[in-house]
Amino acid sequence: MFATLGRYVVRHPWQVILAWIVLAVAVVSLAPPLQSTSDEADFLPRHYESIKALEAQADAFPELADTEPAAIVVIDREDGAPLTAEDSAAVEALAEDLSAADIEHLADIRANPPSENGVVQTITAGLTEGTDPFDTTLTDSAKELREEAKDAVEGTDLRVGVTGSIAQNLDAEEAASGAEAAVGVATIGLIVVLLLIIFRSPIVALLPIVVITIISQVATGLISIANETFGLQADSSITVILIVVLFGIGTDYILFLMFRYRERLREGEEPKAAMVHAIERAGEAIASAGGAVIVAFLALVLSSLSIFRSIGPALAIAVAVTVVAALTLIPAVVSLLGTKVFWPSKAWKKEPKGARFAAVGDSLGRHPGRFALASGLLLAVLAVFAFGFKPSFDFSQMSLPDDAESMVASERMLEGYPAGATAPQTVLLRSTDGEPIAQTDLAPFAAQLGDAEGVAQVAEPIPNADGTAALFIVTLDDDPMSDAAMEHVEGPIRTAAHDGAPDGAEALVGGTTSIFVDLQDAMNRDYSVVFPVAALLIMVILAVLLRSLVAPLYLMASVGLGFGATLGATVLVFQVFKGEDGLIFMLPIYIYLFVVALGTDYNILMIARLREESRQGKSPHDAAAWAVRHAGPTIAAAGLILAGSFAALMLGGNPLLVSMGFAISFGILVAAFVMSMFFTPSLTALLGHTAWWPGHGDEARDGDTDELVEATPEELTQKE
Repeated sequence: MFATLGRYVVRHPWQVILAWIVLAVAVVSLAPPLQSTSDEADFLPRHYESIKALEAQADAFPELADTEPAAIVVIDREDGAPLTAEDSAAVEALAEDLSAADIEHLADIRANPPSENGVVQTITAGLTEGTDPFDTTLTDSAKELREEAKDAVEGTDLRVGVTGSIAQNLDAEEAASGAEAAVGVATIGLIVVLLLIIFRSPIVALLPIVVITIISQVATGLISIANETFGLQADSSITVILIVVLFGIGTDYILFLMFRYRERLREGEEPKAAMVHAIERAGEAIASAGGAVIVAFLALVLSSLSIFRSIGPALAIAVAVTVVAALTLIPAVVSLLGTKVFWPSKAWKKEPKGARFAAVGDSLGRHPGRFALASGLLLAVLAVFAFGFKPSFDFSQMSLPDDAESMVASERMLEGYPAGATAPQTVLLRSTDGEPIAQTDLAPFAAQLGDAEGVAQVAEPIPNADGTAALFIVTLDDDPMSDAAMEHVEGPIRTAAHDGAPDGAEALVGGTTSIFVDLQDAMNRDYSVVFPVAALLIMVILAVLLRSLVAPLYLMASVGLGFGATLGATVLVFQVFKGEDGLIFMLPIYIYLFVVALGTDYNILMIARLREESRQGKSPHDAAAWAVRHAGPTIAAAGLILAGSFAALMLGGNPLLVSMGFAISFGILVAAFVMSMFFTPSLTALLGHTAWWPGHGDEARDGDTDELVEATPEELTQKE
């Protein structure tokens, strides 16, 4: 099949290139913009209590867009001293000026009393009735609010900062824009430099950049169409991740192809025939590796969280487009250029000595047990630290740099107000029989809530118009984002609310912390469903590819160890050495996405080469040695480029991208240089022919000898 594809692409390169150009233009012109969100409530299904509370509140109190202010203007003195009476009067005047400014979407702008210690005072702003809290134009409102507030205090002893949901979204948008630019430049620059070092040709170095830029437009457009068609919701980091996935994985697959192409040229094959052979041999590995990655990504549709149900298909689409391009567009372009693709270098004509990989391969072939034990032990030791993983569910703050205005303003606010004041929780008491709730039942319910562990205070209840519901604003003792707050909401606070509801009514606990509690429950469920299903599907792909039931078992075991080692190393660096309270709750899923999927990529490339060497009559030990010698440079180059691409995420400047960039780049290096380079070939050498049971794919078959493709240039270029 791949030989047929190769012959068609080589014979009709212009048809292939024109088809890609037409596809790109059509998709870009028809696709809607790629939308994203950073609101955790968007990610949860409706059966969770926090979402039920949110929907019930919207039904019972349609006039309240949100119980939490959309924006909070935090005012204190430049010198840190308590606010004077004149300062408080200036804050009152500022609130009136902001209200008079008639900022779009904002209403009920009012000054609140100073904090008990007099250090901080706030002005809160709600949303106008009917405004969607997730309207993307609210960031413009936040920007105008900031400008008006700063202009008003200019020349005084006061300083202002704006926080709240719309301000955080504005900061996240600006941070993501900066991160996208930084990551894009770093990723492209790294790819160009490494390819220049490997091939010594500016054409090869720039080829992936030009081609992947085209296919990225196709992939992004198809993702936008899919999101709009199926109502999927992506998180705010998806655009940055797509850059890395497309350029990183795309360059990997191009390397797989180009190394094979160069290898055949060095053996004296004519360029067009060499490309047909490269597609035939590398095509199976690229398609199988891409298939494993796509399956791993698509397994996320089983997630209970909409963020992963969206990210999975989005990344699967990106990889599918990349695979097709690697097997069609790249060969078409290279077949037109021929050996000029390597200009001005002549190094492609000479077989390098490959002393390092040859030495490593020979040593592994002689002592596979030592390599298996050493690499396996290293992975196992690092994996132990994975048990110390502490998830953080504050997606908004994890997505922001520490110096973002909303982050700084929140810190200043805590100097005067209790930690729980930054995000009060809501408890909705609603009638279950349609009858009004007796007003005499409200005070005892509020008192029971106030007695619950972790509650600082409960505000006066707010009944709705027909008396069938009442809203209680609850301030927590602890930071709403902390583990302690989550434990209190999940345990005593929900218990007190549920048990204290009067007859004929039910209580629902909502708010940010309640959402975090439900997110944690959803994540635990996903770990027990998504991971096993993905592992099973990847094993099926490996079994079909290798015609073996044994090899897939230890290949997936090695990938599992790589996952544990990656998470453990990240915990060690960020939680133990850097002392951070936790890591973003999505991190294990992202490690799974890239380390498991791409680790399988490299394993497939190594095991496919090992099988090829075995089919040429080599013993299991010799086959492992030669596989490391030939596939080692490809995997090393691909691993360095992909790891470097993901390491560029660390330039994003916020905790989410820094931890994600480290974890994924470290995991890819482990996958390339420990799992596929040492662990997989050494275990295969130790198992010998048993590794290929029952299909015995290591035995020579007709057509498996490494002969040149029997085709003349005229036969390859003639029309069908």
